[in-house]
Amino acid sequence: MTFQETVQRYLDFLAIEHGVSRNTVSSYSRDLNKLSLFLEKENLSWESIADDDLSKFISNLSESGLSVRSIARIISTLKSFYRFLVSDGYIKRNPSANLCSPKIGFTLPKVLTKHEIKLLLEQPSKDTKQGIRDKAILELLYASGLRISELISLGLNDLNFDEGYLICKGKGNKERVVPFSSKAATATLNYIKKVRPKISSNHNETLFLTHRGNAFTRQGAWKVIKGYAIRAGLKDNISPHILRHTFATHLLEGGADLRSVQLMLGHSQIVTTQIYTHVSKRHVREIYDKYHPRA
Repeated sequence: MTFQETVQRYLDFLAIEHGVSRNTVSSYSRDLNKLSLFLEKENLSWESIADDDLSKFISNLSESGLSVRSIARIISTLKSFYRFLVSDGYIKRNPSANLCSPKIGFTLPKVLTKHEIKLLLEQPSKDTKQGIRDKAILELLYASGLRISELISLGLNDLNFDEGYLICKGKGNKERVVPFSSKAATATLNYIKKVRPKISSNHNETLFLTHRGNAFTRQGAWKVIKGYAIRAGLKDNISPHILRHTFATHLLEGGADLRSVQLMLGHSQIVTTQIYTHVSKRHVREIYDKYHPRA
């Protein structure tokens, strides 16, 4: 596989799974094009690039007069890109792990309100095969906080309906146990009993199947969610990852402890989960400002 092909897969991943805007994807593409030119100039292979090579790349950018903010963005792009390559098995080690990036703040994740999530979950038809399947997809995503790649990889035997939990494989092929709600269980069982036997033409053990009986791609699942978001009148760029953000934020707003949410999300470091506490505190502040007479 060429470097350009891996970059395109990464950009598709950003757009589909994380709902990154077209402008941001273009920005990442330009950053990685700079790396491509550097690799070509230095006669380096993208599969075997070393830490020192990336450091030299960043030094060259700095010497060319690029701003600190632009360099920080490029470092962020490199870290994200190489995490993707390692996670999806294209390379074994991350050469960007030791790159230091200046702190320039962070962006809080977008989340849906409880009213918005209710609107979204009400969109699929109860009377069609597609609607019944899609209802199960949306309910299970919101109930479990799974990444879209984790959801489309679920097998029939990965869900324990009696106990109300599922087993999924996350980043680094690590298994974790995640509970899910009774409403998600009802919707998923309804799909398994009424719809899945009619669209499964082989021995495919994948839980969610397209109308042709194939496993979903990330892009296919993203289109399902985006279509219902548009139907619900949600104006923001809704991605599967927003449901994951919403799952975590609503749990914390309801009183869940940070450690439990970390385990459910599959974060290796609790600092990754802590960003949701900022979202939750912002929600509390909005409630305070709205209802306190002296706010």
